[in-house]
Amino acid sequence: MYFLFGLNCAFINFTEQIFKSVFSIYECHMIFQLNNYMKKNCIAFFDFDGTITKQDTFLEFIKYSKGYFNFYTGFFLLSPIIFLFKIKFIPNWKAKELVLTYFFKDTCVDDFEKSCLAFSEKIIPKLVRTNALYEIKKHLNNETRVVVVSASPENWLKHWCEKHKLELIGTNLEICNGKITGNILNKNCYGIEKVNRINEVINLKEYLNIYAYGDSNGDKQMLKIATHAYYKYF
Repeated sequence: MYFLFGLNCAFINFTEQIFKSVFSIYECHMIFQLNNYMKKNCIAFFDFDGTITKQDTFLEFIKYSKGYFNFYTGFFLLSPIIFLFKIKFIPNWKAKELVLTYFFKDTCVDDFEKSCLAFSEKIIPKLVRTNALYEIKKHLNNETRVVVVSASPENWLKHWCEKHKLELIGTNLEICNGKITGNILNKNCYGIEKVNRINEVINLKEYLNIYAYGDSNGDKQMLKIATHAYYKYF
């Protein structure tokens, strides 16, 4: 009788151990699945100029493609426009169009793209913040979807973004008869337009964690849509 009772207890203990082991494996599997799900449901938005880079690439590109003499001469002649922009008499997009028109109107788009590619390969790497690039790589290693959202034209950013496997949302330039007009196509990707452009191509409801990095007033609306917002983080 005692033998049967002991055997029954041993069987119950064995069953409990099996159940605990199975439950533990299931629990670990569920935790792994949850972590994997959360990783894949993360997206990070990075402003480019001043956030990823130490300097504004719009100005640096003009210096690179036109030379220092033409750069400073041009901005001396454009100084009334810059003043009107600074006192908020004309909007950001209009000031940008006037600068683009002065320096690049009627430039052959093939020549422009060659300059953009060279600038992307030779100059942008020197401007990138080491800790910003580290943060981007950390997100990529965690399988986070990373998108650069910039007011600068996509022309000189796309090569760098492609190299680092990043998506890009930027300002687009108008081209007519194979030449740069100086006008912005649609709207300047700045301020609320960053959010509008994001919503056009990305369903934010699909993501549990939304990271955003910026450094200026033009990024504040983008930072507001994030669950994790970083202002002047680098």
